[in-house]
Amino acid sequence: MVLAIVGLLMATAMYTLSAQTEQRNFEETRRRLEAARELLLGFAIVNGRLPCPATAASAGNEAITTPPNCDTAYGGFLPAKTIGYQVVDQGGFATDPWGARIRYAVSSVAPTGCAGTSTTPHFTNTTNLKANGITCQPNDLVVCRSATGITATTCGAATNALTNQTTVVAVVFSVGKNSASIGSGGIDEAANINGDRVFVSHPPAPVGATNGEFDDQLLWLTVGELYGKLISAGVLP
Repeated sequence: MVLAIVGLLMATAMYTLSAQTEQRNFEETRRRLEAARELLLGFAIVNGRLPCPATAASAGNEAITTPPNCDTAYGGFLPAKTIGYQVVDQGGFATDPWGARIRYAVSSVAPTGCAGTSTTPHFTNTTNLKANGITCQPNDLVVCRSATGITATTCGAATNALTNQTTVVAVVFSVGKNSASIGSGGIDEAANINGDRVFVSHPPAPVGATNGEFDDQLLWLTVGELYGKLISAGVLP
């Protein structure tokens, strides 16, 4: 009886410790994403543009094989070396507390609403960003509540959209502990790593949830925030 009680107490303690560790990692992930977001804005202030994503072959640097076009816009990684992000793996890529590489996507199609020109790329090119003007809005990245009914370009139903396609200039995210990059998550997680312009964000969901397990964490940068920072710094207009 005594051994059974001791075993129960130990199991309870281990479960509590594990839960506390998971919560700390979840909160640390948020901090790392917020730090990445601030570094992206800092890079934009210094360089007059947002960086391109890194690719698996770029060793943590932004990937631009044929300037001014990014090698990838939606299926990339945070360019840790380019923006000066500190927590990296041996390959030079930014990581979350579980060791998964932090992802990054940036608006790349022709902007909408421009009073002047709309030469692409807009947000990742210093010359175009200044010449096109601050009336230009992104026209591609969108964040949805779930992957149900989405396409490669839209959230499907209007009620499924967390943002519209003229709001988001960049997305930075973690695939979480279950590392959806190896296919262990559900359709909501799959939507974040399939290389298109549509992303999903919602609170964590357990195994067996309607759209599968979900522990991704996403932050995004709006066009208003970017322009505001660049105007305040005297970079634009």
